[in-house]
Amino acid sequence: MTQFVVTLDLDGVTDKSALMDRCADALGLPDWFGRNWDALADSLTDLPPPPGGGGLQIVVRNWRPYAEERPQEWVIAQDVFAQAVDQVPALSVLLALGGSS
Repeated sequence: MTQFVVTLDLDGVTDKSALMDRCADALGLPDWFGRNWDALADSLTDLPPPPGGGGLQIVVRNWRPYAEERPQEWVIAQDVFAQAVDQVPALSVLLALGGSS
């Protein structure tokens, strides 16, 4: 199965609002996306199938500064990603190691 890869680059993200904006941009979420945890969870489980009919890999880069700045938010974000992956077998969320400044 071919995987379609989307990069979610969190470079410069310092709060939940910026995280939601990055998710909306990277994943092509609609303008009416609610920019809250529930809306993100719903959006991740309702993404359209990627081109080619394969799975979707979301690669999260430069996440460490955000995780250190907002550890409680980062725990919630990880939980939202994990629950989405549990619900959508063709979805993978990968944390890139390295490359974080």
